[in-house]
Amino acid sequence: MSGEPGTGSRERLLVVDLAARAKNWALQPEGERRILEATPEGWRVHVVRALTSSDGDGPREPSEESMTAIAGAEVYFGFGVPRPLFLAGKQLRWVHSAAAGVGNALYAEMVNSDVLLTNSAGVHAIPIAEYVVAGVLHFFRGLDVVVAQQHRGVWDKSFFTAEHSPVREVNGARVLVVGAGGIGTQVAIRMHALGARCIGIRRRLERGAPPGFDRVVALDELDNELPEADVVVLATPLTSSSKGLLTADRLNAMKQGSILVNVARGALVDEDALVDALRRGHLRGAVLDVFREEPLASGHPLWQLPSALLSPHISPVSPGRFWPRALDVFCDNWGRYVRGEPLRNLVDKHAGY
Repeated sequence: MSGEPGTGSRERLLVVDLAARAKNWALQPEGERRILEATPEGWRVHVVRALTSSDGDGPREPSEESMTAIAGAEVYFGFGVPRPLFLAGKQLRWVHSAAAGVGNALYAEMVNSDVLLTNSAGVHAIPIAEYVVAGVLHFFRGLDVVVAQQHRGVWDKSFFTAEHSPVREVNGARVLVVGAGGIGTQVAIRMHALGARCIGIRRRLERGAPPGFDRVVALDELDNELPEADVVVLATPLTSSSKGLLTADRLNAMKQGSILVNVARGALVDEDALVDALRRGHLRGAVLDVFREEPLASGHPLWQLPSALLSPHISPVSPGRFWPRALDVFCDNWGRYVRGEPLRNLVDKHAGY
């Protein structure tokens, strides 16, 4: 779609709706200045001051200020785009999300429209990949046992020196990464550097194996790969085909003593079956940054399992690094849009990412 204005010489409007309640995610003044400095001739920028949510794929309800501002907007830059806001934006031609996930924006009206949708996929890849490595090492090196013993004031080497101790090196491990996009690739690069053999699962096999991967296979090979993997990393978008991907049968098919890491979406995993697999000791551990319901209820059994390492959806956090990366993508795309060039991170609205 061309970026030419639709009606003569009217002033073109960008609405920036990024005043997140969580200060670490809120657009800072220097970021706002960068957008204003990048404004092409003939454009105006409205920066919404009303607070919004940066959680998950963005808010479900817009602020009154954003509802008023969207009326004449050609471009909207927010955390996703709530359905009421999209319906009110009759002039919208492009929506860019500061989030990577776009599930909340894929309502029927958006999917069936000609409005371009781009996201910030890849912007979080480095901090999330480092989180994955940290989580794997937590269990590979027995740090869960170390922490538990420290809390009890116990000096005990038996777990580490036992004949069949699960303590191991990353070198030689087989890592299955479900989702070989930006995040999955950064995970593979780091795990490969530590000596692991990485196999990726991706939808578009014609794109080949990204850096860090020994090979990539299609999703229908998942059942063949699960029993061979020492670590399974979920880094794939939540779509109709990935929802509930790790069923009870698939969790039971995972290698005895393996580790599950989920930095994608909680709905990919049968949590009840995961609790059972951890309780039985079938899995060595689970590193979970996402859950079916967030926040995770205080009475959820996962809290009580020492073999579960839980965090409150913070794997993307990287203070001072997010907005420079996110604005690199947006500002580049804004120039591309104005020039009528293909956009980066264009979402396939029917595929879901």
